[in-house]
Amino acid sequence: MKYSFDIELTTIPKPKPDPDTLKFGKVFTDHMFIMEYETGKGWHDGRVVPYGPITLDPAAAVLHYGQEMFEGMKAYSTPDKRVQLFRPYLNAARARKSNERLCMPEIDDELFVSAIKTIVDIDRSWVPEKEGTSLYIRPFVFADDAFLGVHAANHYKFMIILSPVGPYFDIPGGGIVPISIYVEDELVRAAIGGVGFAKVGGNYAASLKAQSKAQSLGCAQVLWLDAKEHSFVEEIGTSNAFFMIEDEVITAPLQGTILPGITRTSVIELLKKWGIKVSERKLRIEDIENAAKEGKLKEIFGSGTAVVISSISKLMRKDYEIIVGDGGIGKLTQRLYDTLHGIQTGRIPDEMNWTVEV
Repeated sequence: MKYSFDIELTTIPKPKPDPDTLKFGKVFTDHMFIMEYETGKGWHDGRVVPYGPITLDPAAAVLHYGQEMFEGMKAYSTPDKRVQLFRPYLNAARARKSNERLCMPEIDDELFVSAIKTIVDIDRSWVPEKEGTSLYIRPFVFADDAFLGVHAANHYKFMIILSPVGPYFDIPGGGIVPISIYVEDELVRAAIGGVGFAKVGGNYAASLKAQSKAQSLGCAQVLWLDAKEHSFVEEIGTSNAFFMIEDEVITAPLQGTILPGITRTSVIELLKKWGIKVSERKLRIEDIENAAKEGKLKEIFGSGTAVVISSISKLMRKDYEIIVGDGGIGKLTQRLYDTLHGIQTGRIPDEMNWTVEV
């Protein structure tokens, strides 16, 4: 099914930012996408309008009961001036699962991707071309019914905003550098049966206290442990976590507490293609500590839309530290980054058929 949307172009275009000084998520493009949902009517009135503030009733359900979800993805400029997305239908599928968990109306995959293609095409001149930059895409859905009472809303908005961005970690020219991670073994991010697998704001609000503690100790992110035993590793802040012990790469299983990352899936598929042993299984932090002592912990890296691949050089836990490998960027970590980023930006052939042109 093909979708078409009304389009209102801005009469006051914004100046484009300097690609050499782009930060992450600070600047927004000229336009945004809006679509309404009403019980009994479904999704309707999809449109592109000039970027600007929206009006909410003070009793809007999202402000009181947190009915909202969001997605994160990117558009990339290729050397031959095309604009392409990376696996957008996986984002659409994940958005449906998030919506279903929060009792919000699902969005058809084709509608979701068509809306993204439309808004990115209109603002394609905002896709930066400098190495290490991209156009970050933020689709989100929230309940805007005005009522006080704990029940699912009857009216929602689906919106998409765009932001030209530099690297998530402030790395000149892009690429990766080793970062330190704090192991959080007191606070909890998610539990089985909760919403840890959904991309909802509440997950991130609950993580801020630990993130603040990590940053005060000089660490960039938090490694979360399971809620029951505070022993099994789960995910790293904004990323899925991978641990290379001897010749095996291990990542936490999808059992409802971690986000099923698009980049995570892509990493697993690449490792299998390369003949590298990769396992989705539980792994205790104590086993990682022992592997480090025995010289078997080779690499740790994170994967996610914002960072692509991040190199973890050190784990900090209470009063001791674990140095990963030689403290530098591992060979596999670098290979994964180069391959994924190369596919995303069109600098190497997409043999996996993962990209979608706008």
